[in-house]
Amino acid sequence: MKVSWEQVSAWRMQRQYLDPRTGHRANAIVSRLCGVQAQVWSTAELAVALRQSTPDSNSVDRDTADLALMKTWAVRGTLHLLRPDEAGAYLSLMADLGTWRKPSWQKASGVSPAQIDALTDEVSAILDDGAALTRDELVTRLLADKRFTGMEERLRSGWGSVLKPLAWRGVLCHGPNQGTKVTFVKPSSRFPDWKDVPAPDEAAPAVITSYLGAYGPATPEAFDRWLCLNSTSRPKLRRWFQDMGERLTEVEVEGRKALILTEHADELAATAPFEGVRLLGGFDQYVLGPGTKDELLLAPEHRSRVSRQSGWISPIVVVDGRIAAVWEITGQELVVTAFPGAGALAPKAVEEEAAHLARASGLAALTVRLA
Repeated sequence: MKVSWEQVSAWRMQRQYLDPRTGHRANAIVSRLCGVQAQVWSTAELAVALRQSTPDSNSVDRDTADLALMKTWAVRGTLHLLRPDEAGAYLSLMADLGTWRKPSWQKASGVSPAQIDALTDEVSAILDDGAALTRDELVTRLLADKRFTGMEERLRSGWGSVLKPLAWRGVLCHGPNQGTKVTFVKPSSRFPDWKDVPAPDEAAPAVITSYLGAYGPATPEAFDRWLCLNSTSRPKLRRWFQDMGERLTEVEVEGRKALILTEHADELAATAPFEGVRLLGGFDQYVLGPGTKDELLLAPEHRSRVSRQSGWISPIVVVDGRIAAVWEITGQELVVTAFPGAGALAPKAVEEEAAHLARASGLAALTVRLA
């Protein structure tokens, strides 16, 4: 089965609620996207609102308050919004990497695997009563135990490197903020829909199915890059995909082999290319899913404009499925900077999208300047 990349991008846009947009609430959109990166809370809100036919800038906050979404360190070690009933599968595959057991991690952190095991047990016990503790409160409780003497600086670090393994094991996630302070809670004590972290071989098909349902067709390597920056062992990765058997179908995209869920193959083959413009925010899943190294999505010569220093992913303009420009808001003005050679941007189409972006951002209006 051969399909064009234009069909692939159009199908992905349909699956990701970009064409057409949806009336779903935040938790349904987050589920379809395999989580939404929430390092910067406003970008998570925008990612959801832009996919709604009538943007609801409060949708993420509402579903978080209703315990229909949770915030935790997940894929690629970054903070994500996930549905509590689905989070365990993603966390399982991250925990399976055993990052904290690697000598390089131990050398950088100064923390041993035995100490991580002890922290896991102690934090689980501390948070078991359902309390939401600030970082200071949690660390103070931990430092009362002599086993954790000398770990104060690492435990208080905003990067959370020592806490991430605990999140992947399902004993800790972010709770409601107390002013500007983050809090931590135990998922099983806070979220009624929480399911325990399954075994990796049980979690893998569930996560692969969700991933291919939003970002397929894709290769195992693309999946692994999205999951953990290519840290899964090659034999294990191949086995996970091979074990899915007839649930996967191989397709050829512009001469490259990739995999799609068999249930979606006919739908993909019948998809017509998307012609139009979409404005997407920073760290949007449309680009994070396949990754900025996908040369069919983003020309290599323009990658540095999207994937910037310190891991920052720029807001993007998608034209006919491909990334053709970046944008920023200055005051009430939307400044769009097109990539050389990417083709002319249709001003009317950009203005229509700018109106949707303004509604999603809670702004009255935006004027457009094409740079």
